[in-house]
Amino acid sequence: MPHRARPFREQETPPGPVVDIEPAEANTDYSSAYSESRFRTKLTRYALTAGQAVVEKALVLFYVLRDPATPARAKAIVIGALGYFIMPLDAIPDLIPGVGFGDDLGALAIAFALVAMHIKPKHFERARQATLRIFNRKTKGHPAGGQ
Repeated sequence: MPHRARPFREQETPPGPVVDIEPAEANTDYSSAYSESRFRTKLTRYALTAGQAVVEKALVLFYVLRDPATPARAKAIVIGALGYFIMPLDAIPDLIPGVGFGDDLGALAIAFALVAMHIKPKHFERARQATLRIFNRKTKGHPAGGQ
């Protein structure tokens, strides 16, 4: 007779270890790396290397952070992710062509998911416009024309 799993009941403890991670506390190592000027410098210097997806995701989070309506806990998560983005030496060094910003994108995506309920259409729009401005400036003198 095959084993049948019983339905999970809300009051039961789920199988396996339960780990309670406080995102605001989990990011403290990278939070100290964040400053708005460092963030802007990183975007300016490495936009083409990082790519449009990384830049736009980072900018959405930046605008979430600057929004006075964003709760402190969500801001702490964003600061941790942007701090990781700024760090020059992280899990995969940013200067490695093709993969250097992969871990940064992962950190940004996790923060994005954790604060999704606080992301507003205006954050997406401002990030999109800023990304276009950055890449239009960067690609004008670039030999590949931004391709």
